[in-house]
Amino acid sequence: MESSPNNNRTQLDQNGHPSSICVNYQKTIEFIGQKWVGMIIYTLLDGPKRYYELMEMIEGISDRLLTERLNELVKEGLVRKSYLEGSLKKVQYELTPNGKGLQDIISAIHKWVEQKDILNKR
Repeated sequence: MESSPNNNRTQLDQNGHPSSICVNYQKTIEFIGQKWVGMIIYTLLDGPKRYYELMEMIEGISDRLLTERLNELVKEGLVRKSYLEGSLKKVQYELTPNGKGLQDIISAIHKWVEQKDILNKR
């Protein structure tokens, strides 16, 4: 069966290369799909957290990996790192507006995983 251009999910630009939307979509999926990134975003959905709170709430994440992922999320503009008033060492992390924009997606994935786990236990 031949696919028509309208049925092709990969959008191509005028030179036949994948469009920036397609490329950016793939980069976003790969970034969010990194180990622990989704859980960090999910944990920050209900408000700012200190580092130790994230460590306590995300069972199984290592100190090194949490630090690495938080730095990546800050670099991508999804999380803001801010110093607490009166301290140069105490910081908290919170979602930026771009990070909060992932709420529906991350929540839907979390719900899907819970439902999948329930179905798999039957």
